[in-house]
Amino acid sequence: MPEEVLFKSESNQSREEIASYLRKVADNLDSGEAINLKAGSESVALNPPARPTFEVKAEREGPAGNMTERSIEFELEWDENDGEEGGGSGQLEIE
Repeated sequence: MPEEVLFKSESNQSREEIASYLRKVADNLDSGEAINLKAGSESVALNPPARPTFEVKAEREGPAGNMTERSIEFELEWDENDGEEGGGSGQLEIE
């Protein structure tokens, strides 16, 4: 499926700074407010529905035999036309 990137930001941050960003997203989700992303002259406002699909992915990447890069990706996904209900593969637990 084709993809159009509406916004992208990538930078090294402290764990505390990242937690602050994630808390703001969580607060906006709790209150039903838009999630406003801004970096330099780029910005986008997104309004996830009440029940978007929430994907969490942990990966190991790198060249064969030297896969030393790790990542955790958190993704909210919804259809702009009707996305009130998301699919699921079981209850997520984060400890």
